[in-house]
Amino acid sequence: MKIGYARVSTQEQDLALQLDALAKEGCEKIFQEKASGAQRDRPELKAALTYMRKGDTLVVWKIDRLARSLKQLIETIESFQDRGIGLKSLQDPIDTSSPSGKLVFHIFAALAEFERGVIRERTTAGLKAARERGRVGGRPPALSAKDLQAARAMLKDCDITVAAVAQRLNVAASTLYRHIPSARSASLEPDEDLLVTES
Repeated sequence: MKIGYARVSTQEQDLALQLDALAKEGCEKIFQEKASGAQRDRPELKAALTYMRKGDTLVVWKIDRLARSLKQLIETIESFQDRGIGLKSLQDPIDTSSPSGKLVFHIFAALAEFERGVIRERTTAGLKAARERGRVGGRPPALSAKDLQAARAMLKDCDITVAAVAQRLNVAASTLYRHIPSARSASLEPDEDLLVTES
């Protein structure tokens, strides 16, 4: 079955040209919507894909009606291939029911794998470079041991508020509460780790 999908970007634009072309192509059901291609949540496209079954073909006026970025297009076409759904664009040389159209699926699959490989390489290289500089990945701690020691000392003074300490250390009050739960109480118990035992 051929399922049509028509889209324009704004409410003022007219769908008539696309609808006529999709009907002429023999689409048995046509889903239409007015939404930007950059918008990820497109209810009518989602409805069309939910309606479709293996062996069906989604027909669009132009490929940019389906996606506005190469990444988005690759993801969409990959999902089509996984579900056994075909794709035909009336204004572009894409028809996956033909041998050359099947080649398009393979090309997009190769592009997707290439993109994933590049991302993996960049991530691995970034982590390696961080390790060589003495970092082990993840975000650096918001407060150093020295900052914590200073914070505890200031919080022992009842006249100094948590907000004032946080401002002084250039962190959010919630960060102090996370590192020093007892900052919520009026006074702090002496920190055993910071006590110096005289011999």
